[in-house]
Amino acid sequence: MRILPRIFGVIIVIGLAVFAYFYFRSPAMAAPANITVDKSPERVARGKYIFTRISYCDDCHSEQDFSRLARPVDESTRGYGKLMADKDMPGQIYAPNITPDMETGIGSWTDGEKIRAIREGVDKNGRALFPVMPYSYYRYMSDEDVQALVAYLDTMPAIKHQLPPTKVNFPDSMWMKGAPRPESEPVKSPDRNNKLQYGEYLATISHCEVCHTPHPGLKEDVSLRFAGGRHFITPAGDVYSANITPDKATGIGDWDVERFKTRLKVYLQYEAKDGPPKIGPDRFTMMPYQAYAHMDDYDMEALFTYLMTRTPINHKVDAHPGVPKRNEP
Repeated sequence: MRILPRIFGVIIVIGLAVFAYFYFRSPAMAAPANITVDKSPERVARGKYIFTRISYCDDCHSEQDFSRLARPVDESTRGYGKLMADKDMPGQIYAPNITPDMETGIGSWTDGEKIRAIREGVDKNGRALFPVMPYSYYRYMSDEDVQALVAYLDTMPAIKHQLPPTKVNFPDSMWMKGAPRPESEPVKSPDRNNKLQYGEYLATISHCEVCHTPHPGLKEDVSLRFAGGRHFITPAGDVYSANITPDKATGIGDWDVERFKTRLKVYLQYEAKDGPPKIGPDRFTMMPYQAYAHMDDYDMEALFTYLMTRTPINHKVDAHPGVPKRNEP
C-alpha cells in the first residue's frame, strides 16, 4: 500500500510531461527555400488560374455573397482574408490577408516562406496554420504550380485589411501542431497528356475529397471517400455534399463526360443574364460553380476520367433533407 502513492505519483508526472510536450511543442518545419519566383505573364496567369479556378483560394480568403447561388466572390476583396463563418469551427478561425500589403498582409514574406505556408502549413513566424487550410493536399502541388501561385500572390493588389488573430479552442490548438509536415523532395508536374494522372492531380489540389467525404469528427470517414454526405453548417443554411463516385444508383456512374462538363458550367447561364439567383433552402450549395465553370474543358475531362476510376460506393445523399426539390443545383 505504501508503494501505490509512488506509482500514482510517477504516472501523474509522466502524464504531465507528455501533456507539456504536446502543449508547448513547435510544429515540424524546415527552413524556407531561398527563392525568388519568376513573374512572367505566363506564370502569373497560371497562378491566377490555380487561385481562382482550381484550388479556389477565394473560398476562404475573399468575401462572398452567401445570399446568392454558389456564393459569388466580391473581387474587390480578393485575398484580403475573413472570418471562417462555418458554425462548427473550433474557435474563431481567420483566413489571413494574403495580399502583398506590408503591414496587414504577406508583403514582408519571402517567396520561400509563402511556398512553405502553402505546402507545409507553417507561417512566417513558424506557427502552425489551422488545417482548414488544405496544405495536406497542397503539399502535392508541383514546384512549377506553387511557384506560379506565389507569382500571382506577389502581383495581386495590396489591400490593407487588419484581421484579429485566430483563436483555436483547446485541445484543437494543441493537436493542430502535428499537422504541418516539411517537404524535402522536389514535386514534379504531372504528365498533362495522361488524363488519369493529370485528373488525379487536379482532384488533389482542388481538394475535392475534403468536401465530398463525410467528416464525423476531426478525421474523414475514408470508407466513404468521394461518396458525399459531408454536413456543412453555414450562415446560409445546412447542406450535404453529393456522392461523386461512379456508383450508378447514387453517384455519377451513369454520367458521361459531356454531362459532367455541363454540370460544372451551369453557373455560366447566370453570368450571361442577371447574375446568380437568390438562394433558398432548396438551392443552396457549397459547390463553387463560379470557379469550376471556367475551368478548361481538358481539365474537366481529366477530372472526370479520374473520378470514374474511384471505387463505386452506394451512398444516397439528400443535399437538402425535407425540402422539395427543383431541377436546378
